[in-house]
Amino acid sequence: MKTVSNAEIQTQVQVHQSPRGRIMCMGSAYDVDETNRGRDIAVNASYCGVLPARFICEHSPRGAIGVDCGFGPQGAAIAGLWYMEALNMPGAVADIMTVHLGEGVDLYEKGVISVLNRPAQDCGVRPGMSVKEAAHIMLERDPARPAAAEITNRTVVDRGPDGRLVVCADSIYFGLPEDNTNVLVTAGHFGISAMPYARRCKPFGFICSDGGKGRDNAGMAGMAVAAAEGIAGATVDGRLAKMGDGMSTYNDGIISGANSISLAAGVKVGMSTKEAAKILVCRQA
Repeated sequence: MKTVSNAEIQTQVQVHQSPRGRIMCMGSAYDVDETNRGRDIAVNASYCGVLPARFICEHSPRGAIGVDCGFGPQGAAIAGLWYMEALNMPGAVADIMTVHLGEGVDLYEKGVISVLNRPAQDCGVRPGMSVKEAAHIMLERDPARPAAAEITNRTVVDRGPDGRLVVCADSIYFGLPEDNTNVLVTAGHFGISAMPYARRCKPFGFICSDGGKGRDNAGMAGMAVAAAEGIAGATVDGRLAKMGDGMSTYNDGIISGANSISLAAGVKVGMSTKEAAKILVCRQA
């Protein structure tokens, strides 16, 4: 094996420059420095956990791309993406199987994006895109700066025979008055604190998370209250679907509980969210 001295390892390599800044390749997140502040995309061939994200964000580059490193327990290898998102910094990671760890130029030339945060999505980055294309997009475009209440990720995923919709959103807080004829699939727990938001929009039905249920099943305690007020409701297993991500509730959710109205309609514990949502959107009022 060839021996490589420290002097031969370039900490930053410029691969592109525009009036807005540069794309700089580096072997490690620790190689980001003050010269990158406010203008550069840091393509760093290391994992994107919270620790490297702290070092990257300390110098505030325009954006950063790292490596997913197989995600790891609790997604620790990509958790820095959400750290960056909280600061509205575009961030993404490449599939570990497409790159050489520690080689920033290889990441830029060969990497394929696997996961990204909301600011990167705002810029136009998508999973499956090459790192090279993603870096250029992040350099030339700015993310939106929405208020917290504006990031609903509201998505229509299905329609019943009478025109009712199945609508995904990240929280029942984002329910709208027009949802009184829709089924909401959301991603917060349905403890009793969720009821004021359910009352505000009065959905035709809902599927939320059970939040892991908790002591005395408090994470789903609001369902009986909802039934008493004529609202069909169900929860999914909080261990299987991502809390805070309505599309995960819809795509990954498995029903863990249902109130009397949903049970009467045919919803059963153990069925998928998609099956349960179809039953609820098709039920007769």
